[in-house]
Amino acid sequence: MNFIESDRELSRHSYYTATASRPRPFAPLAGSTRCDVAVVGGGLAGLSAALDLRRQGRDVVLLEAREIGAGASGRNGGQAIHGLACGQDVIERQLGLDAARRVWDMSIEALDLLRQRIAEHGIACDWRDGYLGVATSERKGRELTEWADATERTYGYPLTRIAPAEIGGWIASRRYHSAVHDPRSGHLHPLKYTQGLAQAAAAAGVRLHEHTPVTSLLHGRPAVLRTATGEVQADQVLLAGNVYLRELAPMLERRIMPVGTYIVCSERLPHDLAESLIPTRSAVCDTDFVLDYYRTTDDDRMLFGGRVSYSTRTPANLQESMRRRMVDALPGLRDARIEFAWGGFVDITMNRAPDFGRLAGNVYYLQGFSGHGLALTGLAGRLVAEAIAGDAGRFDLFARLRHHPFPGGRLLRTPALVLGMAWYRLKDLL
Repeated sequence: MNFIESDRELSRHSYYTATASRPRPFAPLAGSTRCDVAVVGGGLAGLSAALDLRRQGRDVVLLEAREIGAGASGRNGGQAIHGLACGQDVIERQLGLDAARRVWDMSIEALDLLRQRIAEHGIACDWRDGYLGVATSERKGRELTEWADATERTYGYPLTRIAPAEIGGWIASRRYHSAVHDPRSGHLHPLKYTQGLAQAAAAAGVRLHEHTPVTSLLHGRPAVLRTATGEVQADQVLLAGNVYLRELAPMLERRIMPVGTYIVCSERLPHDLAESLIPTRSAVCDTDFVLDYYRTTDDDRMLFGGRVSYSTRTPANLQESMRRRMVDALPGLRDARIEFAWGGFVDITMNRAPDFGRLAGNVYYLQGFSGHGLALTGLAGRLVAEAIAGDAGRFDLFARLRHHPFPGGRLLRTPALVLGMAWYRLKDLL
């Protein structure tokens, strides 16, 4: 079973799929058509771009190989957090401080845009304010406080420091030394949000087609996208399929790696217990390189992520090993039963910075969100729409970031990454 087949199988068992009403499906493409912009990928980046492009008055066709939200957009941890997956130091070194400040501000704009779209389109997706970053040791607590100080000083972004003596009032765990809290970040039900964005795009006039994998892309003006059931000629193209593009854009495949991420969700908990675990009901993420992240859902469950696979193989005894991690972090859940366990793949870059750019003058791409894209994907789609409209300044700021291919080629890069990540796992324990 290849990683795409594994991804499809694992995703079927998610809490999100069980709790989101499946809207009426969009019909597959049938025959040939012409449009201004063709979008490949029915996740948040593609849908966001399609919605903004349609508002510009452009004729937009969106092609999704499976169902809307079938990839990472519809099954992630649901945490919308400030910043990027990489540290701001990566951006500062490459682009300079002034540009890094603009990138940071855009990451905060992404949070505002997410809230705006929820409100504008009436998307019922269980949004809650608040994010709690927690440190697992005294050393990491010092580093977290230093990071918060630097973020306020350099980027003007306020954060609440939570000292060791206060941590018990924020989270029912003795595992953590200290924390920072951000009320502007938050969490939601990602599949409900993705489906809501698709409905908004369709209502605006975007032509959406599910179960329509693109089999080839012929560059030119117009570009031609072929599928098993038809083709699309488009003046502009956006590739927003991340790790699922594969042979459609082999030059991009070398710059990202598919990494398996896994989540479990408990049975419904007594309301008082759910309230006591994280009194603010914030999303939680620790500061380890191989991190744990979790949150309580609107129906009083604990949704917990923490395992990763760099080999594209599903870890053995996934559900039980994840339950142990959950109980280690939150001992109050020792008697809670796991009701859902699922996973799938995200795309990471070598430096964890997002990878935006053009393959040709009229073919744009968005990838490399590295597990931190719930909010940023929405803004990325807007940046592409701005660029197609003739204002490429913000898109090109991200496009200036340099990215290197993973070493070892298709055969050896996965073993190399496994070895590298083993080193980072060891560092987490020191």
